[in-house]
Amino acid sequence: MEKVIQFLKENPVFYFATVDEGRPKVRPFGFSMLYNGKLYFGIGTHKKTFQQILKTPNVEICTCSKDQEWIRIHGEACIDDSSEAQMKAFETMPLLKQIYNDTTGQKLGMVYLKNAVAEIADMKGNFEEIKL
Repeated sequence: MEKVIQFLKENPVFYFATVDEGRPKVRPFGFSMLYNGKLYFGIGTHKKTFQQILKTPNVEICTCSKDQEWIRIHGEACIDDSSEAQMKAFETMPLLKQIYNDTTGQKLGMVYLKNAVAEIADMKGNFEEIKL
């Protein structure tokens, strides 16, 4: 897990894929965190991404490093409604609290991956699978 978190910290913009009516939908994300031993993401509950997860929880993320290594992580997205997870997200990325609060009326939904597998690879054919 530490290797995966480090890769995401070093390459903070990643692409988050969901399923919408049987078709993949991919968008850039910039927030992830390790919490209670699980990989978490924050998503506005008003966004289509969050609604897609509720319907079909299978997701995948992917990003690439400047050294031409990439990581791909897939798993089942699970909702965590705890205030503790949300507070940890606000602590990890304070900007989120400016977006998701009572004044804006927007709520940050916390999602973690269950049964997740990370694959780290490079252009030379090196490959590593990590069960999270």
